[in-house]
Amino acid sequence: MTTTELDDATLVGRARDGDVRAYEQLVLRYQAPMFRLAVKMLNHRGDAEDVVQEVFLGAWRKLAQLQDDSAFVGWLYRSTANRCLNVIRARRPQADVDLELAESPRTDGQPEHAAQVTGQLEALNAALQQLTPPQRVCWLLREVHGRSYDEIAEVVGVNAAAVRGRIARARAQLAEVMKPWR
Repeated sequence: MTTTELDDATLVGRARDGDVRAYEQLVLRYQAPMFRLAVKMLNHRGDAEDVVQEVFLGAWRKLAQLQDDSAFVGWLYRSTANRCLNVIRARRPQADVDLELAESPRTDGQPEHAAQVTGQLEALNAALQQLTPPQRVCWLLREVHGRSYDEIAEVVGVNAAAVRGRIARARAQLAEVMKPWR
């Protein structure tokens, strides 16, 4: 069985024992989701890349401290979210907008549609930046990363009811801002 076929807990156990290839597989599995979370939280590719690199480096160094091998993914999400929140707190009040975050829409002969999709993505990214950082991280973990309320609660360090409230407020605010695009 190759390392790409092993489950996370087995790879984490092997990585804790010093197997660099096992850890590389974990990085390959989870680097993209952590980057998507960070880039949407920070609205800046360079900061997101730095955060993800720090998260994986820190996880490697602290792997021995992880009590439950199956909790690795939650640990990564928690580390990524916390580092993003720290970066947001350290920023000046107004962050630069990086319009290159949005993936380019397909332009297969429909420039009007492509322009509309680009406008929608820009509006959504701007609306996400208007949310409070705690609302943004909860909304992203739920709507983009498909995490359960309990998982999100563990990641952000609040109870599930608080997560539900943050997501509800975020949804209401996003719905209001995105009304013109319906």
